[in-house]
Amino acid sequence: MADNNLRFDGRVVIVTGAGGGLGRSHAIAFGARGASVVVNDLGGSHTGEGASSRAADLVVDEIRAAGGKAVANYDSVLDGDKIVETAMKAFGRVDIVINNAGILKDVSFARMTDQQWNLIFQVHVEGAYKVLKAAWPIFRKQKYGRIINTTSAAGLYGNFGQANYSAAKLALVGLTQTLALEGKKDNIHCNVIAPMAASRMTETVLPPDMLASLKPEMVTPLVEYLCHEDTTENGSIFEVGAGFVGKLRWERTGGHGFPIDKSLMPEHISSEWAKITDFEDGRATHPTSTAESMEGIMANFENVAGEAAARPKVVSADGKVDVEAAKSLTFEPEVFEYSERDVILYNLGIGAGRKDLHLVYENNEAFGAVPTFGVIPSFTAMNSVPFGEILPSFNPMMLLHGEQYLEIIKPFPTHGKLTSTPYVVDILDKGKGCVATIGVKTVDENGDDICINEFTMFIRGAGNFGGKKEGADRGAATAVNQAPSRKPDHIVTEKTSEDQAALYRLSGDWNPLHIDPDMAAVGGFEVPILHGLCSFGVAGKHIFKTYCNNNATSFKNIKVRFAKTVNPGETLETSMWREGNKVLFQVRVVERDAIVISNAAVELQGEALKSAPSAAAAAAPAAAAAAGDFKSAAAFEQIKTGILAMSSADRQAQVKKIKGIFQFDITNDEGKTATYHIDLKNGEGAVGSGPASAKPDVVISVKDSTFVDLASGTANAQKLFMSGAIKVKGQVMLATKLGDVLKANKSKL
Repeated sequence: MADNNLRFDGRVVIVTGAGGGLGRSHAIAFGARGASVVVNDLGGSHTGEGASSRAADLVVDEIRAAGGKAVANYDSVLDGDKIVETAMKAFGRVDIVINNAGILKDVSFARMTDQQWNLIFQVHVEGAYKVLKAAWPIFRKQKYGRIINTTSAAGLYGNFGQANYSAAKLALVGLTQTLALEGKKDNIHCNVIAPMAASRMTETVLPPDMLASLKPEMVTPLVEYLCHEDTTENGSIFEVGAGFVGKLRWERTGGHGFPIDKSLMPEHISSEWAKITDFEDGRATHPTSTAESMEGIMANFENVAGEAAARPKVVSADGKVDVEAAKSLTFEPEVFEYSERDVILYNLGIGAGRKDLHLVYENNEAFGAVPTFGVIPSFTAMNSVPFGEILPSFNPMMLLHGEQYLEIIKPFPTHGKLTSTPYVVDILDKGKGCVATIGVKTVDENGDDICINEFTMFIRGAGNFGGKKEGADRGAATAVNQAPSRKPDHIVTEKTSEDQAALYRLSGDWNPLHIDPDMAAVGGFEVPILHGLCSFGVAGKHIFKTYCNNNATSFKNIKVRFAKTVNPGETLETSMWREGNKVLFQVRVVERDAIVISNAAVELQGEALKSAPSAAAAAAPAAAAAAGDFKSAAAFEQIKTGILAMSSADRQAQVKKIKGIFQFDITNDEGKTATYHIDLKNGEGAVGSGPASAKPDVVISVKDSTFVDLASGTANAQKLFMSGAIKVKGQVMLATKLGDVLKANKSKL
């Protein structure tokens, strides 16, 4: 590794307590790597007595003598705003704060005075707070900050005679982890170190030979690494000293859950004490957040003695899962009453608009629910399944919705009362986790089957229970639907609203992950994400319209795999391929070019089998069928003829010059759309209807009549673009090369 490849040029660092020991080492090291350093030190003793500017001045002189930039500050950390003000006046910014200042007042708890307790907290905790409180607004405004707080082994484990010091140092750990959560969205990272190094404090408690081995310079490199802009570590605890660096984490036993509907007695605790305190049974976990710390309590909410005692035992004492016993379990049904209002609310939640009267207006003769509405009455029933009863060490924060299958047996009435009953379909052991599939059968008031759902979840950390890895083939519910390599037969693009998740959740999925920024941050997301079942509904709506003509009797079932998350406001692109009685599809987020739904298909039935194009017909571009309705079709044919009339060498030269794929989305006066492409990036070029086989570099949206005017040379492209009559996405400047492309058509575009 090259020397000094982790640089801090342009960064400004505040180091408190930098007059000696660790602080001095930190300050000199950052100065040597290009940072501007504020050397703060009150100049007192390790017990807090006295004050002098000499300690800070000597360090500043040392940094400057080596060619670095530094200024001194002699304020108490309790005047943190003055320390930050020094940095702003000297260097105009603050990027890094290292809270290193501290004192000792060692005394047994029995002899400790209030003054000895309070003074330690003032310097260590309130001092760190004051400096960070002044720097925090600067960090947030510039969307950058790095913080190192300093705890100690006494804070992590306790130490005789240091109750005040231990308590204050552990307080800094809590401060660190909270600031790491709050600052993450603004690129502010906060970590805490527990160093062992020679300093004004340790020299009073360690022998000289040990102090010689505990050079501060063996701690500082970790601080430098954690403060570098390329380091993503956040909210972590590190023990460091004498060349050793280790990360610390919490560990909790698997514990024992007692029934919540029975009185809990001390004798019950005693009888299970060995299990409660056993770290070696393979069930120990390492919670890293408040949410994860609550997993055991949340999972135990389902531990009810009266009902559970009569159930077959699914999870054995040694963590094995009896899958057949799980399948035999019965659960209480959930009743779902709904009206036309709920149907409209769901349709709006998956992107229906005011012009979609059959979806949003109850008096429209075709009014009804998009078939994917079937997930709504079953959702509460699925959530009522006690996963803690059927899985070992279930943690709700480790659950991911992997796949969804929905079979429509009978179209949904626009209002009524539906009853949904959950059951266990299968539990598969995937090693690092398990796959649990929960089925839900929904019936109407007459007891007639309406739909069947299968929710497939992957639960991290719940595997290795000795179960099978692969399940039985359940037909469409387990089919792997790979998208064909040919270009799609249809593509529907829809931009979601930034309020989409707020609207969709009103249909029954109240998970705060989709609305609360703080909960989203805990889950590792920059913003509250869109419900997977909302994206599922949007795609289902596209296929429902394209292939079923909005006729619910034509929609038999739908199966999807959730590949990635969607942020509200992003554009969803549903690509569809007709294969026999199936429509294979995938959904892509346009802005990130990320597939978010894959391995997906809708099975058609009824009228859709008659009206939908055959596989052979579907292989032709979808826009070709509409060509007769578009005046611009003739223009594209002329462009194609002109290109084909060129010599092979000229076509290759044109492709080499242009290096672009152009897609034209044309809308005629009847509101119909057609897509054409001009590929001057591959081979000898190509012109045709439908999307190109590769992703376009430029997408041009224009009215049919406007394109004809452009092709005939009677309209000015620049004026139309500035007025919004032509919309261009992608590499806008590449569109200016179209003039050369369309000369074969006498175009002035």
